[in-house]
Amino acid sequence: MCRIAKIALCLLAAVLPAAAAAQSAFPSRPVRVIVPYPAGGIVDVVSRVVTEKLGALWNQPIVTEARPGANSNIGTDLVAKAPADGYTWLITGPAITANPFLGTNAAWDPKRDFVGLGVAAWSAAAIVVPAASPANSLREFVALAKARPLNYGNPGTGSSIHLSTELFKQVAGINLQAVGYKGQPQIITDLLGGQLDVAFAATGLVAQHVQAGKLKALGVIGRERVRQFPGVPTLIEAGYPEAGVTAWYAFFARAGTPREVLERINADIGRVLAMPDVRERMEKLGGEAAQPMSLAEMSRMIAADTDRWAAVIRAGNIKAE
Repeated sequence: MCRIAKIALCLLAAVLPAAAAAQSAFPSRPVRVIVPYPAGGIVDVVSRVVTEKLGALWNQPIVTEARPGANSNIGTDLVAKAPADGYTWLITGPAITANPFLGTNAAWDPKRDFVGLGVAAWSAAAIVVPAASPANSLREFVALAKARPLNYGNPGTGSSIHLSTELFKQVAGINLQAVGYKGQPQIITDLLGGQLDVAFAATGLVAQHVQAGKLKALGVIGRERVRQFPGVPTLIEAGYPEAGVTAWYAFFARAGTPREVLERINADIGRVLAMPDVRERMEKLGGEAAQPMSLAEMSRMIAADTDRWAAVIRAGNIKAE
């Protein structure tokens, strides 16, 4: 029996260094990043800003692959079923925390099936109205919405813009009639044309119209004011702190990926985000490069957002179209 035990220990001693060496060698082959949205969109572009630098750092290709469809569920599900080895990632926004509650038959759970690797960028949005709107502040807009029916453009059920709008409605105690669109550009066109009363939109899409006086920005949905219109207060400053939630684009791996691999990826994403040219490119895209976040901080953020959007979706009785 002792002899068998000694043999087992010897075998274990031989295997452990090999496993450690394999993990320390990560990445030893190309990494695949799944974007669950159309190629060329903002999530795709944000992914490439980070992965181009990361690939150069590792001297390994990082291939970004668009797998859109089913409200981002197709690409998300693909990563949820991929090997837990760190070679297949997902980059997405808050939809990963909201979709399971929208009745979309999502077969994955954001807390159980994924590990957040790092936030690539924060994406601020603004509440904007036509120049002819009588509302010149958020308080005035809320009063207007309580006095008569208003509508807004919804770029997609469960999108970060949709969820932010629903959260603001619930916090402010107002009702806005949703008009469905496929994306934000047509929303801005119709807002400029007077077909819509308000839009919750990415700052990069509306900045030029605000600066030209064609739209009025009443509030910023973000952690801080944006450089495009520094005089516009955040929702927190305007008195609606519970609605001041900033959207994000983040990388994820499948749960069960070796801890050493997760820590390597997390640390190197942080190194890339600290690069001045990366931060500059994110700003030009209308976002903000995130500060490095630890794996524990990512876990807490995903858990908090999952609980928040689940509550908003239930309160608003929101269902996927």
